[in-house]
Amino acid sequence: MTDLLVAALFFLGTHLGLASTQLRAQLVASLGEGPYRLLYSVIAVVAIAWLVHAWRAAPVQVLWTPGPGLRHLPLLVMPFACLLLVCALSQRNPTALGQAPDPDAAEPARGIVRVTRHPMMWGVALWAIVHVLANGDLASLLFFGTFAVLALAGTVAIDVRRTAARPPGWGVFLQRTSNLPFLAILERRNRLVASEIGLPRLVAALALYVALVWLHPYLFGVAVTP
Repeated sequence: MTDLLVAALFFLGTHLGLASTQLRAQLVASLGEGPYRLLYSVIAVVAIAWLVHAWRAAPVQVLWTPGPGLRHLPLLVMPFACLLLVCALSQRNPTALGQAPDPDAAEPARGIVRVTRHPMMWGVALWAIVHVLANGDLASLLFFGTFAVLALAGTVAIDVRRTAARPPGWGVFLQRTSNLPFLAILERRNRLVASEIGLPRLVAALALYVALVWLHPYLFGVAVTP
């Protein structure tokens, strides 16, 4: 279990430390943007490989016994997580790497970004949180909890970094969107437009969900049971 704890701390430290502090700016200034991204990618691959290996090797130490409600929670939540991930990868998002707000856009936020300006992060966070609750053991808490902490902390870190840089149009985009899903819509700062998400993305999200359920026993050794 010690190896898993150290791997989790390394994973969080390298991601948050390199990407969300002044160290990133210093490395970019000394190495250049391209070499920095290459270095970051190599460290990220090493970190996640170590984390996965340590999790698979960790002993099972039960912290709580999930009832039927918690065990089935991923079946209910994962379709929404898949939709967030599909939309994050297929729609324009000013918080994504290499993208920025369009200051001349009539609608500063469209599609899933109306729901949350961090769809990728919230997709990962939902996946991680429901798997912590559904498993109930220490290794799962450390493994999935690491991803949940990274994703949720990442939403704040991205907002802070972009606000400091203040690219054109960021202030309007920030005002019209929310980090917490649906908050901007509930506060009437935005509205849900389902047509901007579209049927193809819904189908793709459903296909991803079905594939994950089918492949779950082969990838993770545990069958998903209704």
